[in-house]
Amino acid sequence: MTKLTSAIIKPEHFSWSIEDSVATISLNRPERKNPLTFESYAELRDTFYKLQWIDDIKVVVITGEGGNFCSGGDVHEIIGPLTKMNMDDLLNFTRMTGDLVKAMRKCPQPIIAAIDGICAGAGAILAMAADLRYGTPKSMVGFLFTRVGLAGCDMGACAILPRIIGQGRASELLYTGRMMSSQEAANWGFYNGVVEPEEVLATAVTQAKRLAKGPTFAHAMTKKMLHQEWNMSVDEAIDSEAQAQAICMQTKDFERAYHAFVAKEKPVYEGN
Repeated sequence: MTKLTSAIIKPEHFSWSIEDSVATISLNRPERKNPLTFESYAELRDTFYKLQWIDDIKVVVITGEGGNFCSGGDVHEIIGPLTKMNMDDLLNFTRMTGDLVKAMRKCPQPIIAAIDGICAGAGAILAMAADLRYGTPKSMVGFLFTRVGLAGCDMGACAILPRIIGQGRASELLYTGRMMSSQEAANWGFYNGVVEPEEVLATAVTQAKRLAKGPTFAHAMTKKMLHQEWNMSVDEAIDSEAQAQAICMQTKDFERAYHAFVAKEKPVYEGN
């Protein structure tokens, strides 16, 4: 597919802004704690899918407006209609939501979540699917599925969450559906940092801009290998990383870094 620019992304169901090669997605239904709808699910999926071919965005930040991250699927616009669907329609929906996580993991740009307030259900999944997460002291993360009569195995939670916080901790959260406190999220490695609410988005954006100045191709390769090596033996992973690193050694950014080091200068990466 031909390389595209960020101009093709014009979302209707969330806010979208770009600065210094960093795109910020803001879930913008603050009066309802930013729940997802059928339309916003699909638009998020399509946006992350398109990012595979967009060069002028280096990092993505996702956050929510009004002091909350995301309360999950909208009770009236999603949960209610789901109780009336047949099996084929239900499976189409659950596969669509899973495709959102697949698109987040497949897009080459690192994704950073800035989490304040409520981060629950599908909102917790969005945070989980990000690469880095920053929270606030009052933020609460909950995988609530069992509290509404569903299994904890939603949108990849049983595969991804244990790899972030450990099998036992993930099992307890997924069985009980209880909220994880910010202290637990930090201690267990779910959060990369905890800052005050007025600082959380700025912290995520600062980190994003720092990464955006780095070697874009190498970051994409790092993300790709972090994801793919879940299904590899250690020997397979070492062999795959040898190939990945050899490819990176052919980039001009690798040469730029070398020449900058020799000249005792800071390298300026161009992503090729």
